[in-house]
Amino acid sequence: MDWQQLVSLLIVAAAATLLLGSKFRRQRFSFQRDTHCGCAAVPQSASQSSIIFRARKGHRPEVLVKMR
Repeated sequence: MDWQQLVSLLIVAAAATLLLGSKFRRQRFSFQRDTHCGCAAVPQSASQSSIIFRARKGHRPEVLVKMR
């Protein structure tokens, strides 16, 4: 095994170690994610609207807004 193969294997091993380490590492506390604060709370009785985007090849793109 020459030095180039050794260096490439070390790079791959380091990358795999960092990827696995980030997968098992505990995530940092996020106030918005953990407490759901800062998000606009929508009451259940409020009407919900939706936006639909349609794009077909060779056709004109459409944007539909449905108010409920």
